[in-house]
Amino acid sequence: MIHDLHKGKAIILIGDPLLREIAKADKNIRDLLDAIPSDKTEYLSVDKIAEKLRDEYIRQGVVSKKSTFDATHVALATVNRADAIVSWNFKHIVKLSKIKGFNRINLENGFREIVIVTPKEVTFDEK
Repeated sequence: MIHDLHKGKAIILIGDPLLREIAKADKNIRDLLDAIPSDKTEYLSVDKIAEKLRDEYIRQGVVSKKSTFDATHVALATVNRADAIVSWNFKHIVKLSKIKGFNRINLENGFREIVIVTPKEVTFDEK
């Protein structure tokens, strides 16, 4: 998740689900996360609001119960007003039908739409 504060300076939002997933990854993947300067990251915890939104994605069939991790990731980004989710997950997140479903439910529940892109699509204007 990314939050672009101003002047092209991005803050990487890292949620509990991602930390749990990365803990199981190879050391080289864990090292990538550790290499991000602490002033460029913000850690997020899953709260009741994110859980409720996640459950709504599943209830309405955007993703199945087996994709609870992915639904939590999207809900956490939405609730915390991330500017974008950056993902390679083409099956459960970066897929037009999924994006439309997530955003429909976001709007129904009083949240804004979330932009979901691949890492190749992320650039920042140099100022």
